[in-house]
Amino acid sequence: MMYKLLNQLVLLVEAYEKTASTSEQDVALFGRWLFSRIEAERLASQPEPEWSGKSKGRSPESVINTSLVHLYRYARLHAKAAISNSNFATPDELIYLINLRAFGNMTKTALIRLNVHEKSAGIQIINRLIMNEMVEQSPGDQDKRNKIISITAKGIEALENSMDKFRQASVDVVGDITEHEKFELIRILTKLENYHLNKSKDLLI
Repeated sequence: MMYKLLNQLVLLVEAYEKTASTSEQDVALFGRWLFSRIEAERLASQPEPEWSGKSKGRSPESVINTSLVHLYRYARLHAKAAISNSNFATPDELIYLINLRAFGNMTKTALIRLNVHEKSAGIQIINRLIMNEMVEQSPGDQDKRNKIISITAKGIEALENSMDKFRQASVDVVGDITEHEKFELIRILTKLENYHLNKSKDLLI
């Protein structure tokens, strides 16, 4: 028998037991914990990456910030190409419709907040969609001043006509990273976005 492997496994189970609650003690959760532990050890063993300006003191925060800004601009270029010859003036109009289709009717404030826009920019986008009859607004049930935004049949049609190109734009932005790298990137970006969501919620409308 593989006694050495069994002994290592017992030690890992003991380590997991110290961190897990009673409700978390099953094989599937242990497997995920073990995978995360192995992945963390793998990443820790990798050499520190190189980047432009590192030898002159450029910080990793600076590199990450610059990369995020550049990636945003690349994504905008792909998104603009995807809506060419469509009824949309900007990619944001399409994204607002996607959110309304996915999450249902909502207030102007909620829709703007969901898209992380300043109030003035968000109102302009919604007004263009209203003018083009892709969304409509109605008074709120409790507060008539709080307008509810909903997607119209024309908006759904415009959305469906552009979705194939928009999906392809998303594929182009992700590039040639592997499936594993996609999932790892999702975890990191979700963590970063949640941090900013909690920290900046008072700055949004």
